[in-house]
Amino acid sequence: MTPGPGIARTVLPKGFKASGTNCGVRKYRPDLGIVISDRDAVAAGVFTTNECKAAPITYSQSMLPSAHIRAIVTNSGQANAATGAQGIENNRKMASEASRWVGCRPHQILTASTGVIGMQLDVEKIVGAMPELVEKVSDSAEPFALAILTTDLVPKTVTTTVALSKGEVRITGICKGSGMIHPNMATMLGYLLTDAELSVDVARTMLQDANKVSFNMISVDGDTSTNDCVFLLANGASGTGLANDEDYRLFKQALVGVSQVLAKSIARDGEGADKLIEVSVKNAPSQEIADIAARGVVTSPLIKSAMHGEDPNWGRILAKLGAVRVPAACLEKMRLEMQGALLFLNGAPVPFDRTDVRVLLKSDTVRVDIDLNSGSASAMAWGCDLSKRYVDINAEYS
Repeated sequence: MTPGPGIARTVLPKGFKASGTNCGVRKYRPDLGIVISDRDAVAAGVFTTNECKAAPITYSQSMLPSAHIRAIVTNSGQANAATGAQGIENNRKMASEASRWVGCRPHQILTASTGVIGMQLDVEKIVGAMPELVEKVSDSAEPFALAILTTDLVPKTVTTTVALSKGEVRITGICKGSGMIHPNMATMLGYLLTDAELSVDVARTMLQDANKVSFNMISVDGDTSTNDCVFLLANGASGTGLANDEDYRLFKQALVGVSQVLAKSIARDGEGADKLIEVSVKNAPSQEIADIAARGVVTSPLIKSAMHGEDPNWGRILAKLGAVRVPAACLEKMRLEMQGALLFLNGAPVPFDRTDVRVLLKSDTVRVDIDLNSGSASAMAWGCDLSKRYVDINAEYS
């Protein structure tokens, strides 16, 4: 996959264009972006399970899945969440104005927003910038990726091509996310674009399956946002579809790969983070236990703090696994490694050189391997360490 998150230049699939601009909501950086398909695209979405849903979430959720989407417009700086009837009307105006300049009907425009909760959209500035936004579109993902950032330190993009039986297709992913990340389908927005021909049902299933093993397996702070959403748009511009089971397998594998690269980039870019924490659980008795074990470790403030301090405190991991109801019988058979160093085995600690392991934990990626020796299910989850800077950032966010 090339060129990778945050590294220019990431090419969009055939038939897609995108841009970003500053409409004046934010002082120094782009704050309005759009992705446009030159033809009707099949679209599916997954959305936050937070009961307090932002206006763009309820709007886009009501229109998907669809076979007739032409664009997604996104603003940053103002989340348009908890904004009542005025927020709904402002979101409608943003979609309507985008449709006018794209040249389609309003119901063919999806919306997303990110920023401070409770602030009404400065919709007149957004509307005023729409002509420039649409005129500036190109086949590069970076301008849009920059326009959707909030506390992110870097834009997050990735692209790959897939050789199918009837031809080649491209998948390009763009996302943002740094804080309020604990997707349960944070503030996380994801855009997966492809020029492959997909049916509505296939797009919906593919997105749900990819989401389960990528965006739903990351956490920065354990808070699920009001605005979380991930979209998949397939416009068929390549003229190539999934002709057989092998095509389906290859495309799904690539979509999962793109999603996981983006998900890890969000975890790595967590507010104030110095380290990516990667947790592998294998040989669990069920998929549910594998998932809760992996997610449990990356959500624990105690474990995150220990990783920041380069402290090989395996007891915190054991305690968290028990707290999320990993059965005692599994813990008694567990093998626990940190950066390849064996720390715990078959219900008892293993002697290790603490100084040596602390040196291993200085890496900017920390790997925790948990083997429950109780079945065949496995899971991966990603998170980040908890630093003093996280408190500083969120103490002054609004």
